[in-house]
Amino acid sequence: MNVRSSALVAPTAAAIALALLAGTAHADGMARGSVKDAPPPPPQERCKLSANIGLATEYVFRGISQTSEGPAVQGGFDATCGMFYAGVWASNLDWGANEGRSVANIEMDWYGGVKFNTGRIAWDLGVIYYTYPRGIDIGLSSTGDPTKAEFNYVELKVGASAELWKDGTLGVTGFFSPDYQYETGNVWTVEGSFTQNLPKFMAFGREWSPSVSALIGYQAATGNDTDKARYINNVTGDTDHYLYWNAGLTLGFLEKWSLDLRYWDTNIDRLPGNPSCGTSLFSCDERFVATLKFTY
Repeated sequence: MNVRSSALVAPTAAAIALALLAGTAHADGMARGSVKDAPPPPPQERCKLSANIGLATEYVFRGISQTSEGPAVQGGFDATCGMFYAGVWASNLDWGANEGRSVANIEMDWYGGVKFNTGRIAWDLGVIYYTYPRGIDIGLSSTGDPTKAEFNYVELKVGASAELWKDGTLGVTGFFSPDYQYETGNVWTVEGSFTQNLPKFMAFGREWSPSVSALIGYQAATGNDTDKARYINNVTGDTDHYLYWNAGLTLGFLEKWSLDLRYWDTNIDRLPGNPSCGTSLFSCDERFVATLKFTY
């Protein structure tokens, strides 16, 4: 029954009150208490998926060549759900051969973690599992003799970063492996980085988004003497700790493309005959790396 009509037929106090309330409700354009006309709740953020593929002139990991100074095809998938993330990344390798077999020709890294902010500081807590499918797990013992040496290993990661000024970000990340590659025991890695985004510009008919960045890292084996000796024989060929660094320019273009031009170097001594740094295999001297990447 229409409230306004009933008010005319039976002018009771209750009907008049109802008519006044109905008039007030429609006067402000909202039917109060109506689920149908209520504004929809904001949509919940869904998990985001992305993928990337890249072509690099060389794959350099912590200052050491992983492709015998040759090119690399790399790519991965990432999923982000709120503060949680997970992904996988892969690259070809060239670790030489042993008795006619490739020592390792592919690397696959599996990772996950959480990212959150406390004030101005952005945190990244995660775990990384480095795997080498079809690797033959061979290395050098503490005495330098060939022996079984597990390639796969796990690292725990804690990172923190903050914007120092507009578009300038400083970061520090620590990694710890309870049993590093080649079964070399406890290994710590600490990296400091800085990135400065530069003003966008137009060139060749398109917009470019440039940034410059630099990183310095320090890695040290902290296990017993046997572990340190295995680390030296398999990783550096020189010492149980070393420094590495890089600096470069990244150009973003066409929204999903980027070109990274980067200089790498380490302080590992280039000893004559050093199997871990003296040749193109696991070379650790200064080098220039270019990487073209597409993300979607």
